[in-house]
Amino acid sequence: MYEGAVQDLIDELGRLPGVGPKSAQRIAFHVLAADPSDVRRLVDALTEVKARVQFCEVCGNVSQEPQCRVCRDPRRSAAVLCVVEEPKDVVAVERTREFRGRYHVLGGAINPIAGVGPDDLRIKELLMRLQDGVVTEVILAMDPNVEGEATATYLARMLVPMGITVSRLASGLPVGGDLEYADEVTLGRAFEGRRRISA
Repeated sequence: MYEGAVQDLIDELGRLPGVGPKSAQRIAFHVLAADPSDVRRLVDALTEVKARVQFCEVCGNVSQEPQCRVCRDPRRSAAVLCVVEEPKDVVAVERTREFRGRYHVLGGAINPIAGVGPDDLRIKELLMRLQDGVVTEVILAMDPNVEGEATATYLARMLVPMGITVSRLASGLPVGGDLEYADEVTLGRAFEGRRRISA
C-alpha cells in the first residue's frame, strides 16, 4: 500500500502478537510523526532487551543475569513450585503478594492445532527440578482455557504418581461480578471450588 520503508515498518509491526494491519499502520504513522529522540529511545530499548535479557537457567523466567531475582532470593521457599505458561504469568502472580515459593515457566501450553506438544515445552526441565525431593507441592497455574487445561491435566498425570502434592489454581466468579452473568463453565467451577465457612 505504501512505498518502501513505510510499508516495511507496517509489515514488521503487523507481525507482532495482537497487532493487526490497522494498528500496525497507526503505530507506523505515530513513529513517523514522533520526535527523533523518542524513536531513538525505542530503538535503544529494543536493542538492549535483545542484547541483555535472557531466560533464567533455573526457572525459565526473563532475567538480565543467569538466574532471575526470584531464584536468587534465599527467602523464597524451595518446597513450593508454581508452574506457569509464560514469564508474564510470573508477574501476574507476584502482583498478588500471596505466593512466596519459586516458579517454573513452561514457555507455552500444549496446543496440537498450533503444533505445540509436550516436547516443545520445558517439561523435562521441570521433572529434573523435582528429582532431588526438595519440592513438596506443585501449583499448576495455567490459563483457564482449553490449552491450559490440557497442559495442567498432562502435568498432573505425570506428577501425582511421584508423590508430590499437585494443586490447581481455583477458578470461578470474579469479585464484584453478578451471578446472573456468569457462564455455565465458570459457575460450575465456582461450585467445584467452593470453600467451607467456619465461624
